[in-house]
Amino acid sequence: MFIFDQLKRDDRELRFLAIIMFAGCAVLITGLWYIQIVSSRHFEADLIGQATRTVRVPAVRGKILDRNGIALADNRPVFSLDLYLAELSEQFRANYRKLKAEYRPTRDQIEHVQRLARFQVVSNIAHQVGQWLEAPVTIDEQEFHNHFINLRALPLSIVDHLTLDQVARFSEQPQSLPGLDLRVAPRRVYPYGSTAAHLIGIMKRDDSSMENEDAFFHYRLPDWRGLTGIESRFDSEMRGLAGTRSITVNYLGYQTTNSFLREPDPGASVTLTIDLRVQMIAERAMRSTEFGDAVRGSVLVMDPRNGDILAMVSAPTYDPHVFLGRISQETFRLLNDPIARPQVNRAIYNHYHPGSIFKMITGLAALEAGQLNPAVEVYNPGYWQWKEGTRPIKDLAAPGMYDLRRAFVKSSNNYFIRHAMLPGVLDRLITLGERLHFGKKSHLIPGQDVPGNYPTKTDIRAGWGPGDTANLSIGQGAIHVTPLQVATMTSAIANGGTVYWPRVAAKIEPNDPESHIQPLYYRPAQIRDHLGASASNLEIIRQAMRADVHDSDGTGKAALTPGLTVGGKTGTAEVEKAGKIVDKITWFTSFAPVEAPRYVVVVMVESGEFGGSTCAPVAGIIYRELIKLEQSTGLSLSQLN
Repeated sequence: MFIFDQLKRDDRELRFLAIIMFAGCAVLITGLWYIQIVSSRHFEADLIGQATRTVRVPAVRGKILDRNGIALADNRPVFSLDLYLAELSEQFRANYRKLKAEYRPTRDQIEHVQRLARFQVVSNIAHQVGQWLEAPVTIDEQEFHNHFINLRALPLSIVDHLTLDQVARFSEQPQSLPGLDLRVAPRRVYPYGSTAAHLIGIMKRDDSSMENEDAFFHYRLPDWRGLTGIESRFDSEMRGLAGTRSITVNYLGYQTTNSFLREPDPGASVTLTIDLRVQMIAERAMRSTEFGDAVRGSVLVMDPRNGDILAMVSAPTYDPHVFLGRISQETFRLLNDPIARPQVNRAIYNHYHPGSIFKMITGLAALEAGQLNPAVEVYNPGYWQWKEGTRPIKDLAAPGMYDLRRAFVKSSNNYFIRHAMLPGVLDRLITLGERLHFGKKSHLIPGQDVPGNYPTKTDIRAGWGPGDTANLSIGQGAIHVTPLQVATMTSAIANGGTVYWPRVAAKIEPNDPESHIQPLYYRPAQIRDHLGASASNLEIIRQAMRADVHDSDGTGKAALTPGLTVGGKTGTAEVEKAGKIVDKITWFTSFAPVEAPRYVVVVMVESGEFGGSTCAPVAGIIYRELIKLEQSTGLSLSQLN
């Protein structure tokens, strides 16, 4: 009662203060009543309508580097303009009210008018942005509605791949349009275009979860998976681990909050044994044939001392960028041309008859069997025939007397077939093929190489005849090899008999020290097998190969390189269908320098004229450019790397 007693007194200031306090309490009570009672349903509906959504955010993909650290596949920032639809809800409603008053829609037409109202708002913003960028910006109505219905919580991309000038123009504008945001994202690029495209490989859209990632996401931002080549072989390492972004959406489906639950883990970079300089030399040389850019074939440059691949060329080629976007009908037609087959890596995924280059192995087998004396001459009548009445095998070498050197240089079929028929030679031939692992995959890029064909010892005991031996000895019949297998074979001849596993990946290194990916190093010079041939017999074959290039009448003389001793062998294999010759496969395989080999160069061209006229000149260009490269640096490529 004390307070009221005081108020009864004639104290005007105290009464005024009391009135203010009572008025404040009344306002507070009224506000609480409004929030707790009147607005409770609204807050309940808003709370029920809010939900958390998860978004898969791809990691930055790792690079593909050449042996010197030059990026063959990289990432560059791409600028895009995004539109956040949550910030346009008021504009959507205002435009709907306007259109509703204008059209007076029936109940069945209301949804159509709502769609139109939303699209007009977004389309007007796109038009304004186009004026800023000085380039037309259009929004596809159906795509917008699909995004609004299914991906409303995510921003709508209205312009992709802005140029730097457009970024500057946008940044200069007063940001009076709501919801616009400039986004930067990494995009896969191949700085050297089609260079080494078959080895690098291509990618395809794939937003699926990887191992060790969350399996379920409400939304998935665009991601890529390697489909062929190195992009495929090391896809999991280069792809990294996607992050998880958590967004809260209200009952209308608009985004209200956005935060990372887990940051993306960047992918690791892969360093190859490829040398970009050598790769570009080999690709230019390949285009020097009579076919130009339409050439169909392959070039391999290998280090015979350890199996490292310095260059791998397959022609015709393609630009891997075309697979990162929509492919036009014309481009699709070219990529799927049944003759050119530009998507096929001819170095490892096609196999061919080796033709006369296989005479290196036939000669070595005869030497190892003790059935060939290099100095003894044998008469060549210009053909070989098993017996009268059987089909003869023509010999491009003229009739006359031939020792090993002359038979090798002139590529006499008769000489090598006759020696292959001698006791013990065929068994040695099969054994050497087994040790070279003909008919088996290299596993250089798992799932993307072919094993080829080569007879086994079981095969030659079941239905095998003299004609089969004759064809095998000259690289026809039951033998098909890839250019990579030929490079491995030539390396073994050059280095003294060691068969190395071919190596194209040198190491994998994470770009983030806290990455889940562990560094991985692939040791060079991994031995797969040994030829088991004597050093003296291997030297005889090497000297015969030297003569094929350095003798004035050698079939490989077009590969002659001043300042470098080159050993090689030409070959021209016939492609037969239904008893008719329908095509030719031309070859030149070689190594240099003969006295201390450090390069193996294999050239194969489909539909060529002859190995000596089509392929040997290509190898000559490569060797001459390699010498220039060494002279410009003062070091050999092996010392540089």
